[in-house]
Amino acid sequence: MGAFKQFLTSDIIVTPFEVNKGFYFEGEAALTASNVGIDRFIGRNITSSIFEPLTEPTTGQVSTQYQKLVYRSIKELYYGNYLTGSYGDSVATASILLGADPEGDTYIGDANTSGRFAEYFPTSLNYFKYFPTGSDNIIAVLSIPSRLFGNYVVPKSFTWSTPSGSIYDDGEGNLILSSSQDICGNIFYEHGIAVITSDSEPQADSYGSGIYGETLYGVSDVIFAEYFATSSNVTCSFSSSLTIYENQYKCTVRENEFNFSLNPSIISGSNGVPYNFVTSSYFQPYCTTIGLYNDSYELLAVAKLAQPLPISQTTDTTILINLDLL
Repeated sequence: MGAFKQFLTSDIIVTPFEVNKGFYFEGEAALTASNVGIDRFIGRNITSSIFEPLTEPTTGQVSTQYQKLVYRSIKELYYGNYLTGSYGDSVATASILLGADPEGDTYIGDANTSGRFAEYFPTSLNYFKYFPTGSDNIIAVLSIPSRLFGNYVVPKSFTWSTPSGSIYDDGEGNLILSSSQDICGNIFYEHGIAVITSDSEPQADSYGSGIYGETLYGVSDVIFAEYFATSSNVTCSFSSSLTIYENQYKCTVRENEFNFSLNPSIISGSNGVPYNFVTSSYFQPYCTTIGLYNDSYELLAVAKLAQPLPISQTTDTTILINLDLL
C-alpha cells in the first residue's frame, strides 16, 4: 500500500559543486594495475614517409601504440601551430592556395600542415611550448584515464618522482624539474596528458651516459625521455576534479495529509480491523521512510529517517531529501 504526492518544480533544487580526490601510486605495477591503467609512451620523430605496421617500433605499458603515431598525434593536438616560437609568440600559420579543380570549380587548399588544427591549451596564460622536431627526436607521454582525473587534473597537484629527481606542474601548464627549476614539458589538465619535450636535463652525476639500475649518469635528452616513459621505480601523484550535482527534494506534508498510518501492525488479526487506539482523535502517525517514484510509480530511491518523525495535525511538516548524482 502506498501514498503518493506529486512534486512541484519549486520543490526540486539542483546544485552543482566540485569535489577533489587525491591519488598516489608507487611503482610501475601500481600504475599499470587493471583498476588504474596509467600508461606511458615514447613518441619518436621517424621521418620515413612509408608507414610499415609490421616493423614500426611500438610503445606503451597498458596498451600498444606506434612511436611514430604517438609523436605525430601529440604534435597535432598540442604543438602543431606553435613551432616557430618557444612561447607561441610567432604563430606558424598555413599558407592558402587558390586554384581550380578539374571541373573548373574554385577551391582553397593548405600549402603546409602547420596551422590547420585547433589545439588544446592547459591555460589561457602564455605558457612554454617547446617541441623537438629533429629527425629521430623523442618525446615522452604519460596518459591518465578519464575515470581517474574526472573533469580535469587539478593544477599544481601533479608530481612525478624518480631516484634521480622529480617533476611537478606549476599550475600554468608547465612541467618543472625540481632540481634545476627548468621547464621540461607541459601538462594538459583537461585531458590528463603530461608530455616531456624539453632539452632540459635532470640533476645526475656526470659519468659517461647511461642508466645503471634506476639511477641516471650523465643523461642525454633522449635517455631522459625514455627514462620517464619506461622506468619502473617511480611515484606519481595528482588530484582529480569532478562535478557532482546535488538534488534536493522538498517533501511537504500538509496538516490534513497522511494522517493515517500505513503500518500493517495497526491491523488487528486477519479481519482488517484497526486497533481502537488508531481511531482515537489523539492518534498521531509517524513517518519513517520516504520513497521517490517516477511517473510510472516505479520506486527509484528510498530515504530513511534517523528516527520516526510525528506528522503534525496542526501545521505543515517539511522533509528535505538530498541526493548526489554525477
